[in-house]
Amino acid sequence: MQEVILYAAPASLYSGKARSYLIKAGIPYREIFPRTRHFHEVVVPKAGIMTLPTVELADGTVIRDSTRIIDHFEAHEPRFATRSPRQSVVSLLFDVIGSEGLLRPAMHYRWNFPEANEAFIRRHAEMMAPKGVDAGPMAEGGMKRMRSRGVALGVTPENFAGIESYYEGFLELLDAHFAEHGYLLGGKPSIGDFGLIAPLYAHLGRDPYPVRMMQTKAVHVFRWVERMNRPELDTGEFSDSSRDYQADDEVPETLVSVLRHVARDLVPESLAAADRINRWLDVKSPVAGTAISKDVGEMAEFEAAGMAIRSVAKPYRFFLLKRVQDAVDALDPQASGDVLDLLARCDLSQLLDVRLDREVGWEGNQEVWR
Repeated sequence: MQEVILYAAPASLYSGKARSYLIKAGIPYREIFPRTRHFHEVVVPKAGIMTLPTVELADGTVIRDSTRIIDHFEAHEPRFATRSPRQSVVSLLFDVIGSEGLLRPAMHYRWNFPEANEAFIRRHAEMMAPKGVDAGPMAEGGMKRMRSRGVALGVTPENFAGIESYYEGFLELLDAHFAEHGYLLGGKPSIGDFGLIAPLYAHLGRDPYPVRMMQTKAVHVFRWVERMNRPELDTGEFSDSSRDYQADDEVPETLVSVLRHVARDLVPESLAAADRINRWLDVKSPVAGTAISKDVGEMAEFEAAGMAIRSVAKPYRFFLLKRVQDAVDALDPQASGDVLDLLARCDLSQLLDVRLDREVGWEGNQEVWR
């Protein structure tokens, strides 16, 4: 197998998702910071936009977006696709949770503890500067943009305490799960594990303040973060565990508790964001094939986990949610009933009906309206 070039960075949230997949899949890769002439003159034009991660294959093919990178390799050789109904849906749900549902804690714990994090993050921002460019101003500009992105996601002072309470509760429940299981669904990672590692590595499992919190309050989660970045399964403390997913489509009760907790945030935001984007679509009526920006300029307002939140409405959330919905729609009546019962227990049933009036698709490396 020829080497893959991964354009990524240690501090990049979504880079952690693609990197972990390549490691666990045993795919040879070389990671390069996105600051070379080749990246800007050859890779970015093929990608259509400069985002991390982006991969370049040996034949020159360029793939942008962590989810689509994983999809590409899984389509050629499925390695981590769960095949039983309940586990498949749960795996896809955790992909949504990791890619979208934990962004507020990730941004809060990175940007609002400067006494612990500032020097660490600044150094990483300076690493992104191309040779010959003054790294200081470039780093400052990048940090300012990312701080403002956190505010746009609802990370505002009045919500700091609520975000911390929500995340601490999440950590406690997830820690109880990983005390008994090496991965989300058993003895090997699933697509959901790769989604979840995105925020729990670069931001929450690596930045000085939150990683110390994880090490002291959720050591089993920290161990999972470690094993998600190692090529072997690294489940030595589970010597009697299998090297596969749980038998009989089992979803552990510890995971049900995590999902029920996440529902307090994921469901209301998804409902509010869908409403705002659908209103926008009704007014704008974009032509099919029109590229989608990161958000459409609409703000969703909702109450979640005891907080009043105002956050950007992102179409990408619904690209991921549709994968969950499609998986449920494809099930036979018996399997569908089992999955619906599970989702009801997790307070997540409403997610099956949260749909945009226009589908989010892909053409080349761009999100587009269908």
